[in-house]
Amino acid sequence: AGQGKSADTHDELRIMIIERFPAMGTTFEVHAADRSAIDRCRHLVDAAEQRFSRFVPDSELSRINREGEATVSPDMRSILTEAAELQRRTGGTFDIGVGSSVIGWGYDTTFADVIDRAEPSGHPASSAWRLCGDVVTLEAGTRIDLGGIAKGWIADRLVEDGHATVVSAGGDLRSVDPTLVVDVLDHEGSLAAEVPVGIGALATSSRSRRTWMVADQRVHHLVDPRSMRPADTPALSASAVAATATEAEAAAKAILLMGVDGLAWADDQPWIRDAIAVWHDVNVYGTLRRMAS
Repeated sequence: AGQGKSADTHDELRIMIIERFPAMGTTFEVHAADRSAIDRCRHLVDAAEQRFSRFVPDSELSRINREGEATVSPDMRSILTEAAELQRRTGGTFDIGVGSSVIGWGYDTTFADVIDRAEPSGHPASSAWRLCGDVVTLEAGTRIDLGGIAKGWIADRLVEDGHATVVSAGGDLRSVDPTLVVDVLDHEGSLAAEVPVGIGALATSSRSRRTWMVADQRVHHLVDPRSMRPADTPALSASAVAATATEAEAAAKAILLMGVDGLAWADDQPWIRDAIAVWHDVNVYGTLRRMAS
């Protein structure tokens, strides 16, 4: 999780309205110039939820998952194109095609209604999907879960289109405030690191926030596409800074799932500006770029 704090050194950023509201299963925080901009942001976030949520029965995503092959809207094509590119960059560690496994392990409703269960209801051994032009095709048994990337995508759109200067979607954040510094918190809510974000984005993935019991095992919502099981990793959380919130989201998830190799991998990626991980013993580690700064 993260929270931003910026200095009043730029005239165009001094007078801002900050509003928080629930959406997309989390809390959004929007910094914008006036009430009309806030209202536009809320409208666009609601439209994104109605299109991308697997919990909305008549959403475009729900239709794709039911039909297995569908012609997609421009917005859906945009997010799927980004997802495919980020899957490639992370060597498949970031994969939106794990939806059936997420559901099979028990995250089959909004998280407030997820219950413990005696056993998983089954999950596929792999996932496969592809986007060709305006048509997305899912392999039999595959479901797409846009989860975190949808929040990053809408945060990027709101900032890039000039509606807001900072948007945080449950800690996945996009900013054009050059002074912005973000507090990254550990699983107990204590300060893990202060991260300069400035003009850019930060996202955090955590395996300690959304958990429940399956048999005698505590599981979480971050499914590793290599095993199709909740990730077994020594990292409690990982945070990454990148140019966009979708990139930061994919990077943070990949770092977490890679475990002991995650930060070394991140340090070799030119598109990841900075990264930290909170370990199971609550020690905090960073990339060489961060340690040298």
